[in-house]
Amino acid sequence: MNLFGHSINILSLFWFFFYSTGLAFQIPIIQILLGFLNLVSAQQMFSIWRYVLLTSTIIGAILTPSTDPLTQLLLSLAIVMLYFSGASILFLIKN
Repeated sequence: MNLFGHSINILSLFWFFFYSTGLAFQIPIIQILLGFLNLVSAQQMFSIWRYVLLTSTIIGAILTPSTDPLTQLLLSLAIVMLYFSGASILFLIKN
């Protein structure tokens, strides 16, 4: 397959998206571990929500296989929801 002038193996593209999506779902687990190690608190996680929104939008733009903004927005929204769910779980556990 020729994509943007480069020969790409479809299987390697599949594995790239498979692993990147799997890593995104580890966000709450990493947050809870950081909270249990007292490296960061839930309040600190909630206070940087603007940076999380910007970073998730950039990651969504990089990892989205197509060029439409809806797919990028959905991936960005999933990352933000995972981040806030991890911070909320840590807040409930610690308090």
